[in-house]
Amino acid sequence: MDDQNRNLILATALSFLVILVWFILFPPPAPEERIAEQEMMEQPVEEPVDGLAVPPAAVTIDDAPSLPGEAEPVEEPAVDVARVPIETARLSGSLSLLGGRIDDLSLLDYRVTLAPESPNVRLFSPAGAEHGHYAVYGWSPAGGLTHTAVPGPNTEWALESGEVLTETSPVTLVWENGQGLFFRRIIEVDENFMFTVTQSVENATGAEVRLAPYGIIARHGIPPDLMGFFILHEGVVGVMDGSLTETSYRRVADLPVSPAEGGAAAETFAVQDNGWIGFTDHYWMSTLIPAPGQPFTAVKKHTPGPDIFQTDARLPVMSVGAGQSAEVSTFLFAGAKEWATIREYERTLGIDRFIDSIDWGWFFFLTKPIFWVLHNLYVLIGNMGVAIIGLTLGIKLLLLPLAYKSYVAMSKMKQLQPEMEKIKERAGDDRMKLQQEVMALYKKEKVNPASGCLPIILQIPIFFALYKVIFVTIDLRHAPFVGWIQDLSAPDPTSIINLFGLLPWGAPGPDSFFFIFSIGIWPILLGVSMWLQMKLNPMPTDKTQAMIFNWMPWIFMFILGTFASGLVIYWVANNVITFAQQYLIMRSQGVNPNVLGNIAAQFRRTRKAD
Repeated sequence: MDDQNRNLILATALSFLVILVWFILFPPPAPEERIAEQEMMEQPVEEPVDGLAVPPAAVTIDDAPSLPGEAEPVEEPAVDVARVPIETARLSGSLSLLGGRIDDLSLLDYRVTLAPESPNVRLFSPAGAEHGHYAVYGWSPAGGLTHTAVPGPNTEWALESGEVLTETSPVTLVWENGQGLFFRRIIEVDENFMFTVTQSVENATGAEVRLAPYGIIARHGIPPDLMGFFILHEGVVGVMDGSLTETSYRRVADLPVSPAEGGAAAETFAVQDNGWIGFTDHYWMSTLIPAPGQPFTAVKKHTPGPDIFQTDARLPVMSVGAGQSAEVSTFLFAGAKEWATIREYERTLGIDRFIDSIDWGWFFFLTKPIFWVLHNLYVLIGNMGVAIIGLTLGIKLLLLPLAYKSYVAMSKMKQLQPEMEKIKERAGDDRMKLQQEVMALYKKEKVNPASGCLPIILQIPIFFALYKVIFVTIDLRHAPFVGWIQDLSAPDPTSIINLFGLLPWGAPGPDSFFFIFSIGIWPILLGVSMWLQMKLNPMPTDKTQAMIFNWMPWIFMFILGTFASGLVIYWVANNVITFAQQYLIMRSQGVNPNVLGNIAAQFRRTRKAD
């Protein structure tokens, strides 16, 4: 391996190392702190109301996208407010008759931790709870109607039919405004995570009325489990007429203040044909989905006073003549971002690009097929850790032609290493003479030192895509491998600090200063496998570069050892397979990659230099 090739790899590795260390030593400010700074810098147009911003009047798609406005506060539900239970095979919770809010929802297939007594993951919680998260529906007044004439987030609905919301039994809520308008809301849920909300109005006023339905998902404050990692999007996500939009919580709070939205930071989109909008977390999502072909106005906003993040789906104004009725149905997804489930909704309900609610990243053209293979390997094998190893092996075999060219080039460079050592001795400190003689040697032996670089560069996007797949998808969450690895999304639980469980104290947690030193068995295997792989190649003749190469595997062992064990297992498998490939290819080229001999020779050179 020549200096140019070696320097490229060294620069790439060191750049990655610098980024990791920077994020550990100087993490980005917490979203709560950033939003607090924004509130201090900006003065709202008017004092925000302590509650949910509800559109007072909807508009047609052809009208201006911003809505005139005031805000109707969301009241905290009373202790004795009536509730309707939600009981399905995968969901548990209740909806409140105050506003007809879906504001209590837990995912029965997912627990917070691996502990048997751990509670289920709670996705929705009421407005009065810490970090409230809920969906609310209503009607916006238009054409002379007022807020008191239409149901809003604080309307007290009555239960007309259904006692428990299940997969087979919907519930119907009813409300009469006392002025001749009768409103109904039918709420259904399927066997997974999709709700169908049908809103209807009957006009018995004797005159035409104009009003518009809407749906809102609100989140009170920044989610407490926000990861804040650059590789994962968390915040607002949606598709507007085929275009995917992703906006972090910080950027939502940084949106321009809109007087039309009651002084909230807001942005609106006029969707003509097909779209959806909502919030996405690492593994969970809540999304408003108008029926395909239904135009609507999508809104993302942040009200700084009560610190409420909000996404709206506002449908156009409907004119309902005297004695007539009108209804509209929309979907609400509230659950886990399971690839198969979301894909099925995309296919059966016609939800445009719904699968892109999973953060596939810039290399989506690679991450999507890679995940498809990983998913099907898991279905076939039944063990996600083994599936990761199988996927790594498959990718390495696929890239073998590129790897072969790279390792053949390295073999040729290694064959020239003794001659290059002689050139270095003759040149001494004369760098110009050294470069000239080395280039002459390359020309004589017909060796292209750059031929080993290109295959490595071409493989980088593929391995980054694989890293992305393992990091962002829910399939690894609480997925066991073998032995002590019972959660591939968490770091290796063993620790050198307690001698891998032999001592009576536990391993340091993520909040501890010693967490980075709390490496387990798999991180140690990572360091060893990286070290052995590097020993297949001749070490740099420069002492500084040689020292960096010697320390690099162990630095990476500590840095990467705190990552999810699924990622560490992938890196170990990749290193082992790469070692085997390079070893066999070098032997086929007549080079004896004597790893132990390289180590001994390097030790002798070090002793001689000292």
